[in-house]
Amino acid sequence: MAITIKPLADRVLIQPAKAEETTVTGIIIPDTAKEKPQKGKVVAVGPGTKDEPTTVKNGDTVLYGKYAGTEIRIEGDDYLIMRESDILAVI
Repeated sequence: MAITIKPLADRVLIQPAKAEETTVTGIIIPDTAKEKPQKGKVVAVGPGTKDEPTTVKNGDTVLYGKYAGTEIRIEGDDYLIMRESDILAVI
């Protein structure tokens, strides 16, 4: 599916990774206890600001702060839109 949203300035659209369903030992985690993922894939990038172009690109896997960004839903899929400065690392 092609994303039709084009972020402005230094904003980035990220598709969060799925939350863990089970622990390492195999215990199933209920929906109410799942932690919000802090990792995701960049699906759209804005052009940057006049002084600073964006450094991440489509397809990068990134780490971001726990409460970073704004959650949006596009055609049934969940995404986060945030400033590039909210991204902590590219992995």
